[in-house]
Amino acid sequence: MSHDSAPTPLTSNKAGPLTGTIRVPGDKSISHRSLMFGTLAVGRTTVKGLLESEDVLATADAMRAVGATIEKQADGSYTVDGIGLGSLLEPEHVIDFGNAGTGVRLTMGIFGSHNISATFVGDASLSKRPMGRVLNPLREMGTNVIAREGDRLPASTRGPEQALPLTYRVPMPSAQVKSAVLLAGLNAPGVTTVIEPIPTRDHTEKMLAGFGAEISVSANEAGERVIRLTGQPELKPQDIDVPGDPSSAGFPIVAALIVPGSDVVIENVLLNEHRTGLITTLIEMGGDIEILNRRQAGGEEVGDLRVRASRLKGITVPAERAPSMIDEYPVLSVAAAFAEGDTFMPGLEELRVKESDRLAAVARGLEANGIPCVETEDTLTVTGGANNIGGGTVTTHLDHRIAMSFLVLGMAAHKPVTVDDGAVIATSFPSFTALFEGLGAKLSANASEAA
Repeated sequence: MSHDSAPTPLTSNKAGPLTGTIRVPGDKSISHRSLMFGTLAVGRTTVKGLLESEDVLATADAMRAVGATIEKQADGSYTVDGIGLGSLLEPEHVIDFGNAGTGVRLTMGIFGSHNISATFVGDASLSKRPMGRVLNPLREMGTNVIAREGDRLPASTRGPEQALPLTYRVPMPSAQVKSAVLLAGLNAPGVTTVIEPIPTRDHTEKMLAGFGAEISVSANEAGERVIRLTGQPELKPQDIDVPGDPSSAGFPIVAALIVPGSDVVIENVLLNEHRTGLITTLIEMGGDIEILNRRQAGGEEVGDLRVRASRLKGITVPAERAPSMIDEYPVLSVAAAFAEGDTFMPGLEELRVKESDRLAAVARGLEANGIPCVETEDTLTVTGGANNIGGGTVTTHLDHRIAMSFLVLGMAAHKPVTVDDGAVIATSFPSFTALFEGLGAKLSANASEAA
């Protein structure tokens, strides 16, 4: 679970054209929520296409700790035998979430409004990330909290005998915070209201409705998104087919755009409007991305993407688009390195508090590989078209997206690119190396061989 063991360097070398048809792992956001909502429903939920990453498996263990039975079936699907809202058992051991920020924050919301005690820990990276943004609204609902200075892990919660419903204005664009408050509100009588000044991914709202919760979404006079949830519903089990994760799809998309001659089809990708900011941005940069076979699956829009190598141009990415692609800025920065001119990315302050200080990590990785960039507190400008790029070693800071993004860089750079730890990729994309090698990429666990 933890990534505190010895690092495993991985090197990416310039590749010939990437070609083939692939499927990326199941969407991480929907995978987490499938296990959580299945636990809170009474009866059996079946989940096909679950992302079997360390993050999601940590959530499965957390749900088992409060009484759910979660098993993998012979056909690869998972069954979740739920115990019902309000019936959670007190965990007998500490809940270890490894590197899973989404898992721990949403689980804090669920456990925090139940009359149980729980202690949450994580790896070195997760233990640096701020949890106050979730713990503060829980405190307002009556939860007792003990945490390290700065509301960091380890942290313990003790839920009240009866949680208080809450009206909460989310102070920053964060689907995790919104979702944690809504999930806490599930076990509070009355209506819990979340006001969202800037819309974020809405999987929690859609999936709660699918499980039978009484939830509504509207706009107030200021144009803000207002979500109202009636507490203590009886959630009904569901059959869920998890679509491909658009954040994971970002890596083969960018690789196909920047490696000359590439032509790649990525099947069954989630196209939720709050998750497609990277695709929109890359098309604006001149990327040849064709969306095929749009369809509905489980209340979400999905489709297949055909991506062909393209001449990209630098653009200014609208700051208001950041919430819909906050996880994709590292790989967008790689695309920008191969675009003509400058790509300016504002509104990136949230990148400072991800698995690493992602903004600084991206800037240092670009600089290590000879790519001009300018980093400010909340912006990044990347100048594309530099000659003789690559040859550097990138410090990942235990961040899976930094590792994958710079391995994509190495596929088109003039010289090999090494990341200091490829093992962290298992956090979200365990099949990354095998999938890319199947398309024609050249990855090596031994940097000396790659040279």
